[in-house]
Amino acid sequence: MLYDPTEHRIRSFVTRAGRLSTAQARAFEEHGPKFLIEYKKETLDLEQAFGRKAPVVLEIGFGMGDTTAHIAKLMPEKDFLGVEVHTPGVGSLLKQIGEQGIDNLRLVQHDVFEVLNHTIADGSLHGVHVFFPDPWHKARHNKRRLIQPAFVKLLCQKIAPGGYLHLATDWEDYAVQMLEVLSAEPELVNTAEGYAPQPAYRPLTKFENRGIKLGHGVWDLVFTRK
Repeated sequence: MLYDPTEHRIRSFVTRAGRLSTAQARAFEEHGPKFLIEYKKETLDLEQAFGRKAPVVLEIGFGMGDTTAHIAKLMPEKDFLGVEVHTPGVGSLLKQIGEQGIDNLRLVQHDVFEVLNHTIADGSLHGVHVFFPDPWHKARHNKRRLIQPAFVKLLCQKIAPGGYLHLATDWEDYAVQMLEVLSAEPELVNTAEGYAPQPAYRPLTKFENRGIKLGHGVWDLVFTRK
């Protein structure tokens, strides 16, 4: 199970079967033992997991992992912990880790709420990235959106003072909600007047480039923890 069914709450994801490619399945076998951390209801020793002491950035819902791999390679001085529930995405990122020789990445395949609540120590994160979370765009599904006041408060608990939270979305009404929720959290300070310029470390995805050509907007939000 990728989540505890006894924890009754609205989830921001739907578990779905995904077909692993041969290369992704091989990546699980070859790189999983080192880079994939088994979820346990106990505090994760980040220094032991990465084999060094360095700032740790949590990447939530990394999809197929292209952006996460890019950022991890760009910032070898930091460690990145990626959390994703969908198996092909985990396999894809493990494959990239092997092909590109990325050593500062570790992955957990589990519900991020439970990972945060049970394995991440308070004040242990340098930053958190949440790029293009599911917008749950139908009004009746908005309650499933990941970025809600309680979740942001939980993130603040895990981010060290001076650390940061970086969100990005291509759904304007979700961007508005994100800005409202983050602005209302007393532990956070906006680094911009409203939405932030796209930080140089976040690459444009193929999907994002296609959207921009069609005239779709993209909104970044970067807040720091007091």
